[in-house]
Amino acid sequence: MGKRQREEEAELEREEREADAHAGKFLPSQIRNKCKRSEAYAKVKLEKKKAKKQKFKQRDAADKEALELGELPPPRKIPRTIENTREADETVAEPDDEELQAEVGADEFSNYFKHDITPKVLLTTSQQNSVPTRKFCQDLLAVIPNCFYYKRGTYNLKQIVKYAINREFTSIVVINENRKEPNGMLVVNLPEGPTAHFKLSSVVLGKDIKGHGRATRHQPELILNNFTTRLGHRVGRMFASLFPQDPNFRGRRAVTFHNQRDFIFFRHHRYIFESREIKEKKEKLHKADPKKAKEKKKQPKEEVITRLQECGPRFTLKMMSLQHGTFDSKYGEYEWLHKPDMDTSRRRFFL
Repeated sequence: MGKRQREEEAELEREEREADAHAGKFLPSQIRNKCKRSEAYAKVKLEKKKAKKQKFKQRDAADKEALELGELPPPRKIPRTIENTREADETVAEPDDEELQAEVGADEFSNYFKHDITPKVLLTTSQQNSVPTRKFCQDLLAVIPNCFYYKRGTYNLKQIVKYAINREFTSIVVINENRKEPNGMLVVNLPEGPTAHFKLSSVVLGKDIKGHGRATRHQPELILNNFTTRLGHRVGRMFASLFPQDPNFRGRRAVTFHNQRDFIFFRHHRYIFESREIKEKKEKLHKADPKKAKEKKKQPKEEVITRLQECGPRFTLKMMSLQHGTFDSKYGEYEWLHKPDMDTSRRRFFL
């Protein structure tokens, strides 16, 4: 192909692009000039935004018209997400599942919910621990009531389990670390298990959260969200066994374990009631009525606003294994163990 022919083809392509540009059939990505490309992209984005706004207006008008006629408004489309398109799972627990209710009434955690046992938690770290891990443990002590921190020293975990059973502890929580950062959590229910191992990530201490509050010593409310399968139900009950089942509502504390796509997000909040003045539009008063102006200033309108204040810490857990009995790395039997070949689909979840 000669030089003259290449020039002719390039000129033809340029003419086609110009024709498409005049007709409005081009894409911003086809424009080579950066400034013109960004301008074209901004125009396309604005048009999409206007079309979306117009669509919402039409939908609201149709809903209003249907309600005025005494009819039901047309059903709204449910957006497709990874959660609502998850793979079918036989182990998803139903509210009226009699078999699950029988299991719950006789499992290792039933005495906590019958108020026969008061939770008492032993908190410790790995043998080699650093300042960030100890600070994280300090935050956990403020979250979990009746929780006591013990230095690990050179004791192995089996010795700690025996010690905790003799001192009437109901659970052990061990924080592991890697490269001077907490990266794992082990929860052991005493005296008969089970033992859960979690990968720990995205740790943020309370003091590093903007506008954080200070937790009181009141017993918190516990919120367990989206633990739908039988395995998830069991893990949720294990977390519940760390907290007393009689929250003190005066403390306005709430501890949340939210499961989403098998990642368990932990948050600690306190809810606040505040009274704020309602700003009113200024009215022009006649100069001859100064008393009315004074009365309006003296009687400001107030409204009560409820908001959440995060106390911290915040972190994310990913369950790696659930073992029968107390910790035993050699001969322990696993109820559930995560393996790489189990991750066959993005829409397959276990909790």
